[in-house]
Amino acid sequence: MISDLVHPWWTAPRPVGAAGPLRRDWVLVVVIYCVALLEGLLRADVRWRGIALATALVLALLLPWRRVHPLAALATALGVSSLLGIAGWLAHVPPQDIGLYTTAFVLLLPYALFRWGSGREVVSGAVIILIADGLSIAKDHPQPSDVIGGFVVLALSALLGVSARFLSTARARELEQVRFRERELLARELHDMVAHHVSAMVIRAQAGRVLAGSQPDAAVDALKIIEVEGSRTLAEMRTMVGALRAGDDAELTPLAGLAEIEGLASRGAEQPAVLVALSGVPGDVSPAVGAALFRIAQEGVTNARRHARHASRIQVRVTGQGGLVRLTVRDDGDPVAAARAPDGYGIVGMTERAKLLGGTLTAGPADDRGWLVEAVLPRTGATGATGATG
Repeated sequence: MISDLVHPWWTAPRPVGAAGPLRRDWVLVVVIYCVALLEGLLRADVRWRGIALATALVLALLLPWRRVHPLAALATALGVSSLLGIAGWLAHVPPQDIGLYTTAFVLLLPYALFRWGSGREVVSGAVIILIADGLSIAKDHPQPSDVIGGFVVLALSALLGVSARFLSTARARELEQVRFRERELLARELHDMVAHHVSAMVIRAQAGRVLAGSQPDAAVDALKIIEVEGSRTLAEMRTMVGALRAGDDAELTPLAGLAEIEGLASRGAEQPAVLVALSGVPGDVSPAVGAALFRIAQEGVTNARRHARHASRIQVRVTGQGGLVRLTVRDDGDPVAAARAPDGYGIVGMTERAKLLGGTLTAGPADDRGWLVEAVLPRTGATGATGATG
């Protein structure tokens, strides 16, 4: 029973996204150096001033690597601190006289261990912490209140790391669920499209078989149509790579496309007004691309109506540019200083849909005012099919 509880923790992998030394890490190191130098020069009660200052400066260099090497950083910091404490104990020097208060920054290392370490690293690091604390208690004999206080500080640092890890993991799972739902919806739409094409091919094949004896030319024409429909269907099916679908079968329904985008225009006195303009759009836009453009436009209009402050107009434009189709959804609401966070993960879903079809999507504040969503997709979706397979 105990092994069943411990095993998931022991085998837990490192969270993804751990970054090596960043610019802000070096800024933190510089700040620590400045504070440590000031403390080392101004504090009169420091007995081993040079050793204490050197220890603080060396340990500060561990911070930039605390995310990618959390256990090594923690073990090094506690090892150096323990050796310094043992040296002071042998020399009968009180621990408060051989260390700098600046070294409190090592509390970032337990946080980093529980935030970024694997299960084995977390367990090993916890054992190292207990050994170091036990050694400190054995040689210094601190008051119970000091022991409890130190334990609370370490536990709080570890708890913050666990909390940050949990929140990051939960958000990653939510984003993955959004991507999965978007892929499932796209697969369902493509399934319906393919089913319609196959139905037409079956009807043509039946007609050709009936006419083969009396009208051979009509049978040949039916085979040509079946060939065209089959090629088109295969091209659309390639875009389904990587998309998943729920187990229950869907009823065959017409796919929404470019024509349905015009239906997003507002009627009557509805505010904000939605204006739709289509220009230069090629007639051979893939049904899957047309459906994606409609979904993106629909999501963009919904977000603008929900979040744009004091907007009077939402402009939806679809234009053709060679082999690409560009869609923009823009409102004239108040200027947006930072990324507006719509309810749910609509932008994530739109981005995933565009990516699956070999296109791109950007969303953010417009240059002057309002919010701008811009999607660029290949008109056939063939690029997305190729990219999906890789």
